Amino acid sequence: MTSDESPQRDARERISDPARIRALAHPVRLKLLDHLGDVDEATATECAEVVGESPASCSFHLRILEKYGYIERAERRGREKPWRVRTNDFDLRPDPDVPGSLLAVQAVAELGLESEFLRVRDYFSRVEQEEDRWVQASTFTRSAFWATAEELAEFSREVQNLTDRFAGRSADPSKRPPGARQARFLAVVNPDPEETR
Repeated sequence: MTSDESPQRDARERISDPARIRALAHPVRLKLLDHLGDVDEATATECAEVVGESPASCSFHLRILEKYGYIERAERRGREKPWRVRTNDFDLRPDPDVPGSLLAVQAVAELGLESEFLRVRDYFSRVEQEEDRWVQASTFTRSAFWATAEELAEFSREVQNLTDRFAGRSADPSKRPPGARQARFLAVVNPDPEETR
């Protein structure tokens, strides 16, 4: 998730409650949350146009996201009832003292990785249509290194904070420099399984 500064948005929130985490383990809910993170607010009908679902389906999933604290109602626009993210900067992290939190994070991570894989594959399948300056500005990077658990945790925090310099641009278009496009960042920081060493 990105980090935007806004009066309605909280600081990075750590979530370990399995029920809250499992609420995200649905592709439509992840798409809705992504879309609401990209716009200031949207109605179920507006969301439906973007995510390819019916307004009724979006309304159902939006209510689930509200129930578990990811989104909230924005100010009414006449008869329209828009939604907005409560926070789009959260950290799903299992707690060893909370049964089920590890499996819940695993389910959401697998779904999120699949979604991002499809998005990145789509980008690269059409990369020849991009201007060279945008191709050169993109990267696909892989690396391996040796680190202790403490070093890996510190590195993970640094990766989470890499996009902080762009904070506020999603919610406030006036903060976007001319020619800016929405960009996506995906990073996975994890140790190799023990048996591979």
